[in-house]
Amino acid sequence: MRSVKIASQLGLAPGKDTLQKFENLRKYGFEGVEVGGWGLKDMLGDVQKASEKTGLPVTTICAGYGGCPLDSDPKQRQIAVREAKELLSMAADLGAVGMIFVPIFGGPRVPDLSPLYNAIELEKLLVAKIVEDLGQHAEKAGTLLLLEPLNRGETHFWQRLSDAVEIAEKVASPGVKIMADFYHMNIEEPHLDESIREAGDWIAHVHLADSHRQQPGTGHTDFKSGFKALKDIGFDQYMALECGITGDPEKALPACVEYLKSCI
Repeated sequence: MRSVKIASQLGLAPGKDTLQKFENLRKYGFEGVEVGGWGLKDMLGDVQKASEKTGLPVTTICAGYGGCPLDSDPKQRQIAVREAKELLSMAADLGAVGMIFVPIFGGPRVPDLSPLYNAIELEKLLVAKIVEDLGQHAEKAGTLLLLEPLNRGETHFWQRLSDAVEIAEKVASPGVKIMADFYHMNIEEPHLDESIREAGDWIAHVHLADSHRQQPGTGHTDFKSGFKALKDIGFDQYMALECGITGDPEKALPACVEYLKSCI
């Protein structure tokens, strides 16, 4: 695979502070760090210093905004959009690929207006407007809004890569791409490799977790076929661990890096 890079979420690393976590991830063989959006404004300086000192880039910001983009209450939608834009600006300041965006957890919050629109039809119209707005902000800032599908246990919306691609194609903004999460895909996609090839260059980021949401190499997900598909579409960005860790992180994390390299 051409220059694909292995990253980890910051919270998976042992360490007394942000710098030590960055240092440990570098020691384990990771090439980038994904940070959470919650509380990032207060620790932005520490993250920037740790990234500069270790040479590990910040790859992405994983959500972290309040409100809900698809809430029936316009105030909740406004909070989500405002805070998502703040995170996109921080992503640009950090030189990150982008900010991961999930529009809703659980079931619909908007009414069923049949026969005009049912709840999901209404949500699709609404989310397209919101994604268009956020995509324009991302483009101006110099980063990306990354649409993430989740499995059916976490949302009724955007469960497969094709669902996110549908909105991305409709919006057609240079500031909007999608991300592929192997854990959610293991549940929702009939064939990981085929879904990746169909999504093609819409994919700009990847999350890695095995079938039971622990670190890759401890479950039964077929990473090799998925990585082969990523290679076929020319993916050369970051794949970040988003998972639980089985065993001592000091041993499990470097072992995971080696496992992933063997699959690549």
